[in-house]
Amino acid sequence: MALNPVISILGRRLRLAVIGGGPGSFIGAMHRQAARLDDRYEIVSGIFSSDPAKSKKAGLELGFPADRLHSSVTEMLDAEAARPDGADVVAIMTPNDSHYDYSMWALERGFDVICDKPMTNTRQEAESLYKKVQETGLVFCLTHNYTGYPMVRQAKAMVDDGQLGTIRLVQVEYVQGGKADEEKVFSPDNWKFDPVRGGPSRVMGDIGTHAHNLTRFITGLEVSEVAAEIGAIVPGRLIHDYAGALLRFDNGARGNFWVTQAAAGVENCLRIRVSGTMGSLEWMQEFPQALTFKPLRGPSQNRTPNGPETLPLAARSSRIVAGHPEGFHEGFANLYSDAAEAIAARRAGQEPDPLALYFPNAWDGLLGVRFVDSVIESSNANGQWVKC
Repeated sequence: MALNPVISILGRRLRLAVIGGGPGSFIGAMHRQAARLDDRYEIVSGIFSSDPAKSKKAGLELGFPADRLHSSVTEMLDAEAARPDGADVVAIMTPNDSHYDYSMWALERGFDVICDKPMTNTRQEAESLYKKVQETGLVFCLTHNYTGYPMVRQAKAMVDDGQLGTIRLVQVEYVQGGKADEEKVFSPDNWKFDPVRGGPSRVMGDIGTHAHNLTRFITGLEVSEVAAEIGAIVPGRLIHDYAGALLRFDNGARGNFWVTQAAAGVENCLRIRVSGTMGSLEWMQEFPQALTFKPLRGPSQNRTPNGPETLPLAARSSRIVAGHPEGFHEGFANLYSDAAEAIAARRAGQEPDPLALYFPNAWDGLLGVRFVDSVIESSNANGQWVKC
């Protein structure tokens, strides 16, 4: 990674306020660690629970000063907007049904936004939020963190460089087993089991949007139509734990898509194969350092982050020397760091490094929500082809 460009541009780190991610939250700790990994941000304020007492207690335990801890999101945003040393950026890591309101409130007060996925629960909200981002000109980063992995970025750069030729076939899957236990049909304490809070499809909002975004990121193609089935594999479950679809892309390519959280024993297998007229690429999240390139003529090749064929987009995303693994934390941090460069440049009236602009944005978020809707619509129509 390069020397800290944010300090070079602004003379200081960006000031970050966080919403959500209190005690017991895996993703909250991930966001805070990602923000600090490359020293682009200092975290200055936060709301960590909808319960004001719990929120302030958590904030004090995390080391925040008492005067930067507040009783509500709007109170915090107003207070930070009024301070001369107030936050520049707001990061949101809350249940899905609150992403829209919190993002809109932050944008209305002039904060750049980093938001966990999916961007919203409904297409109407997604379209409204996308429009707001365009109107304000502020930076909006959506944390589809797998696009931050060095070898995912290498795959994209190779496709963009023409090394695969014209893309013809895509196979993408995201398979987990955390919801395979038939005793876990419903959990009243987990908002993800609530269709109102978690969204119209648990599996699509949670991991389907990742698979869709990864496909778009690497190939540069858009899904034009889907023929899908979605539902629950575990009997009695009220939320979706499985979805499968055939895909048609805007260049005529075809694809297969399937995601589940009910594959017993599987951990976190996000995998993609992209085939073009000149060769294929294969990548699996559980072995993130390896990208396999299989040219049409010639032996299979294994690409790694520090190999001689590494392209600039991938090279800037790797922090350590050859043979050492990088993954989930670093992927998150790459999005935070890229967004920081874009935010700092915007605030200084400068043009950012083009390689810093590959983080998912509000347009990606809108297309992800549209894709979820199209999969549900197709499934409800017994798998008929539906436009995205």
